[in-house]
Amino acid sequence: MNMEFIEALRDLEREKGVSVDVLFEAIEAALISAYRKNFSLLQNVRTNIDRTTGEIKVFSCKTVVEKAEDERQQISLAEARKIRPDYQLDDTVEFEVTPRDFGRIAAQTAKQVVVQRIREAERGMIYDDYIGKEGDIVTGVFQRYEQKNAVIDLGKVEACMTLAEQSPGEIFQPFERIRAYVVEVKKTSRGPQIFLSRTHPGLVRRLFELEVPEIHDGVIEIKNAVREAGSRTKIAVYSRDENVDAIGACVGAKRGRIQTIVDELRGEKMDIIQWVDDPVEFVANALSPAKVTEVYPYFKEKMAVVVVPDYQLSLAIGKEGQNARLAAKLTGWKIDIKSESQAAAQGLFGNQYDERDEEEDYYYEDESGGEDGPGGENAEWDYAEQYQEVYGDEYDTAKKSEAGGEGEGAEGGERNDGWDEAR
Repeated sequence: MNMEFIEALRDLEREKGVSVDVLFEAIEAALISAYRKNFSLLQNVRTNIDRTTGEIKVFSCKTVVEKAEDERQQISLAEARKIRPDYQLDDTVEFEVTPRDFGRIAAQTAKQVVVQRIREAERGMIYDDYIGKEGDIVTGVFQRYEQKNAVIDLGKVEACMTLAEQSPGEIFQPFERIRAYVVEVKKTSRGPQIFLSRTHPGLVRRLFELEVPEIHDGVIEIKNAVREAGSRTKIAVYSRDENVDAIGACVGAKRGRIQTIVDELRGEKMDIIQWVDDPVEFVANALSPAKVTEVYPYFKEKMAVVVVPDYQLSLAIGKEGQNARLAAKLTGWKIDIKSESQAAAQGLFGNQYDERDEEEDYYYEDESGGEDGPGGENAEWDYAEQYQEVYGDEYDTAKKSEAGGEGEGAEGGERNDGWDEAR
């Protein structure tokens, strides 16, 4: 090992980021194994590489004992004190045992160790780079399919996208550039393994953050996002600034922002929902693009009966129940959708509807009770007043007097109209 080799190691340190000291230590450890394999398996040896000249020396290490039984590993106290008088029991005495032709073995061993350490260092750097990208988007080039798994070249490493993480109907072409979501990064003996997804809801979140500056800046917040990849996505957004329209900012001028995201997702339908704190209104919003007539919440069960116009029923439910299913995931509420004619037939607009909150019971009307009690002719307005107290002045119960809600000669149909206005 000469000065040229030392300089080569220093060049590697600058280029690959592998410390020269780490390389020297690894080479010294490998030289010990090489010496034992070629010269003496049972000897306890130490190697040393001069950091300036590159000179290699091998030392046999023997333990000082009262009487040596194995001369390859032990030396008697008397013999040790002939070398240096201050040696004590259990001290270590070193003898240089560098073989004449050890340079050739050392060079081969050093080459193997350096290559291995560089490979390990590169793997470590790749892992450190991509572990910080979990939950983010990366761009790569499609290479091939392996047992239906897509292999994506990210530049320094190849990533895997399993069949389950591929959007239905997407077929990649060779050398096609792909954006994907980093689901997981694993460290293995063969290097880091990176798993990508095109179906994860996080892909939509990150695309919106990249396309909508207001989301990146924190003015608009994405409250939730749910997907059935390749078909439809619902995303709930909220603006922290009353002067910024959350939906309008996400859609963009002439639908420019939303169209970029739809194109990236290859035509996947996108519903942007206005998030509100009132679960009743949020459930109604979540069923977009269908228009909702009424929402009757069961707070204990976290369930809502939603009434829509007859001609909007199929739109509210969606193909194979997709729209209702995504709305339920988005809101966290169970949703039962009925048309107006079904609701009327089942008495939701009449005297049979009964609704209960977690803390106190609210009654629509039943068959018993006095004029002002649960089931009396003013029971509907009792519920409207209590609902208004919970959710604020937007439900104007004062309108009940306009509809004759106090029970003074008002017809039942007029009271129902007043209830609708109050809601």
